[in-house]
Amino acid sequence: MPIDASIETRLRSIVGDKYVLSSAVDLAVYECDAETLDIATPDLVVLPKSTDEVAAVMALAYEHRIPVSARGAGTGLSGGATTVMGGISLVLSRMNKILSIDAVDRVAVVQVGATNVSVSEAAQRHSLYFAPDPSSQAASTIGGNIAENSGGPHTLKYGMTTNHVMGLKVVLSNGEVITLGGRSRTKEGLDLLGVFIGSEGTIGIATEAILKLIPRAQAVETMLAYFNTVEAAGQAVSDVIASGVVPAAMELVDQLTLNAVEDSWHMGLDRSAGALLIIELDGPRTGITIQRKKVESCIGTNNATSVQWANDAYERAKIWKARKSAFGALGRIAPHGYVLDGVIPRSKLALTISEIAKIAAQYNLTIANVYHAGDGNLHPCILYHKDNADEVKRVVQAGRDILELSVRLGGTLSGEHGIGIEKILEMPTVFSEESLESMRWVKQSFDPENICNPGKVIPTPKSCGESGGRPLLRHKLLTSGC
Repeated sequence: MPIDASIETRLRSIVGDKYVLSSAVDLAVYECDAETLDIATPDLVVLPKSTDEVAAVMALAYEHRIPVSARGAGTGLSGGATTVMGGISLVLSRMNKILSIDAVDRVAVVQVGATNVSVSEAAQRHSLYFAPDPSSQAASTIGGNIAENSGGPHTLKYGMTTNHVMGLKVVLSNGEVITLGGRSRTKEGLDLLGVFIGSEGTIGIATEAILKLIPRAQAVETMLAYFNTVEAAGQAVSDVIASGVVPAAMELVDQLTLNAVEDSWHMGLDRSAGALLIIELDGPRTGITIQRKKVESCIGTNNATSVQWANDAYERAKIWKARKSAFGALGRIAPHGYVLDGVIPRSKLALTISEIAKIAAQYNLTIANVYHAGDGNLHPCILYHKDNADEVKRVVQAGRDILELSVRLGGTLSGEHGIGIEKILEMPTVFSEESLESMRWVKQSFDPENICNPGKVIPTPKSCGESGGRPLLRHKLLTSGC
């Protein structure tokens, strides 16, 4: 149902006339995030600049039972910011200030529209940084990182976003402003901060964050190695961990992706290699020397065809460019890509790689593979053309098979992208109905009218299209009655 003109007028009085978007052209920009299979156009886009404005918008939405989906930079890969129930797309990108950096306590206070990388840039002069580093860190916002509990290549050693958030200012569905956590995280009472991080905007909207900063390592060593097969590279990953070394990061890229990156950037990568493996070590210099010898032994045992260590920061950045530019480079092969992020036990990496190849062959699809190999976080990217209806159907089915494979091998649906709308139909494969009902109780406690990002994360018994929901392409292909 369209939002009444009188409500739109009140929204304009809250945030300013030019910060409420209503034209079809403007709304189309916000019809999806980076998960482009499913689109749903919001009724209005609202861009607040402060916690007070967010609270006023939420109070008005609560009064009229209007759904609200928060949005940062739109880099999410699970449809978390897509307005599947219409209503308001609440875009927080104007709230981008770094409010303070405390070098003594190693704390940053920021608005949630600040980009991930801007926090580390602000802390750089104190030799501190914000550890979570998703590949989208130049664009993705702190609010989005909190909503999805983002990770990145260095998650292996330093953990997810939840390990680096100390406190939040949150606006609830009725406009009430609360504080969760603080500058010193307490262990007393229920961990509501932990409940909120990763809740994908379904129980409230964060507006400010207190973030933990960590010191930059004394020494960093970054290695690039080539292997004849992805399986050999995967075994090297397992051997490194088994040796007792915990690298800061271990990233694996297959031949298809490697060649796409080389086509894009002409970096001198070995096109004939079956896989590229990046390992980064950091810490005290003495310890790094010992770890490097162990890594080299594991790499040699698995018949790496070439090994290169970065000699300086420039060479290190060049190695990381081979990984961080991977998904953009795949656009040279096909205009669309569907990236999954299931997680499997590290010991099953080689098996998973071969099983994904079988799924690609079964559905006659091209699947490029990039992995946070150290923690078993898969990133298969199914390449396709959205104007080919038959191909799209095969993409969605193959994606479901890959997720089911992850679960069957002892893993789970998502390592860092979140559930959103992308994996909502698969939630019962991991969680019992009792567990899902418990999640519904938590959401209802925070959001009794179900206006905070409805239709995400937790499946409901209703079919798509009911209760004002926009029928989504994924649901049309995977369920009946849509």
